[in-house]
Amino acid sequence: MSLIEFDFERPDNPVDTIETVAALNEWVFERSADDEITISISGGWCDYHVSFSWMEEVEALHLACAFDLKVAEPRKTEVVRLLALANEQIWMGHFDLWSREGVVMFRQSLLLAGGAEASSAQIEGMLSNALENCERYYQAFQFVVWAGKSAAEAIETSLFETAGEA
Repeated sequence: MSLIEFDFERPDNPVDTIETVAALNEWVFERSADDEITISISGGWCDYHVSFSWMEEVEALHLACAFDLKVAEPRKTEVVRLLALANEQIWMGHFDLWSREGVVMFRQSLLLAGGAEASSAQIEGMLSNALENCERYYQAFQFVVWAGKSAAEAIETSLFETAGEA
């Protein structure tokens, strides 16, 4: 018998761990179901809406982080170009455009196959990665959507590293 055929009893729901992390950080959150939670986190550029979904059938925890930026139809092609340029730079997770809603979001999954449990450190790592990438590329998306810049021009601004603060 293959190991894949064994049934593992998962002791804890990973969303319980996320709720604990959110409560400890005093973030506003809503637990809409046993397998879903949404957290609001203030960033440097805007508020982020982070949704976690536990997908038991594939044993994966999915994170989707959206920010308030509606992409109008005429700018969608350039935003998709920007997504490709940004995603080339990202090691974990990726940006996506939900074309029907016109919403840009950062997505990432954590595989917990075989009964593995999500630790607080893993949850915080996922959140940190999502927020860092959203903060890093937020202005680039703004430049494309609101200032009419090209993806290439916009990505240059987000990849420009500064030293210190003025």
